[in-house]
Amino acid sequence: MVVKVNNLVKRYGDLLALDHLNLEVRSGEIFGLLGPNGSGKTTAINCILSLLKYDKGDITVFDKPMTPDAYDIKKDIGVVMQEVAVFNELTVYENIDYFCGLYVSDKAKRRALVDEAIDFVGLNDFRKFRPKKLSGGLLRRLNIACGIAHKPKLIILDEPTVAVDPQSRNKILEGIVDLNKLGATVIYTSHYMEEVEQICSRIMIIDKGKVIASGTKDELKSMITLGEKITLDVFSIDEAQLEGLRQLRNVTSVEYSGGILVIRSLKGKNNLERVLEYVKTEGISFGKIYSEMPTLNDVFLEITGKELRD
Repeated sequence: MVVKVNNLVKRYGDLLALDHLNLEVRSGEIFGLLGPNGSGKTTAINCILSLLKYDKGDITVFDKPMTPDAYDIKKDIGVVMQEVAVFNELTVYENIDYFCGLYVSDKAKRRALVDEAIDFVGLNDFRKFRPKKLSGGLLRRLNIACGIAHKPKLIILDEPTVAVDPQSRNKILEGIVDLNKLGATVIYTSHYMEEVEQICSRIMIIDKGKVIASGTKDELKSMITLGEKITLDVFSIDEAQLEGLRQLRNVTSVEYSGGILVIRSLKGKNNLERVLEYVKTEGISFGKIYSEMPTLNDVFLEITGKELRD
């Protein structure tokens, strides 16, 4: 087990930030840690890294107790936090070299690692640039390079794609998957559910410091009652026909606007077939039809009962 958290309790005065949290991260996986703002994600990460004292519980990393001075463990961990942490006075190369030098003293070995990290995140054309000259996406990639240049076995990424363009986001996600394929275990937090669904092999959702769901994306989707979202291009439909659709078994809502009919249903068999049979019986003309199964975002909102918090 790469990370094991047992019965973790952390209080900030009267606020219970982590409420007997249990968490396991297995070797070789990309583990998604999700939760609304204020749910305890960052507190949990800081406790795992032994940056915060906690009131109760046990934490092991690489099967060893994690402590503030456990440098033999920390040298194999790479951390990329949400806030970009680089030196504005140093160039791209110098920043990565500095952070890599915290773990690797041999200059020749470090030079090779820095070159590899620069190539990995696609910053070869910006080696001599200072951070202020970089776009938001390039700055995020520099931040990642600083955290992974020493080739850690465990990489913790906290919201690494916040406020970047789609091209940079794709580059970052591809890089995370590549790091995982090269042997790194990854803990990944994000508010972008499609990212987590795309790259994470196992996901945990926490709220108010407690685990409220855990499993693969398919296992999480099986926990909710939501079924398909059926969308039809409809040329004309009257209110009586819309009400008839609302009365179909498993249908939870029917919306019609601008020629688009959207029907949401509970989980169950033959939902699409019932809708098609009804529109044909009623003589409702339609064009394209789409059926979409629930996404991880649907799971998140149903399980937490709220949208993401500010």
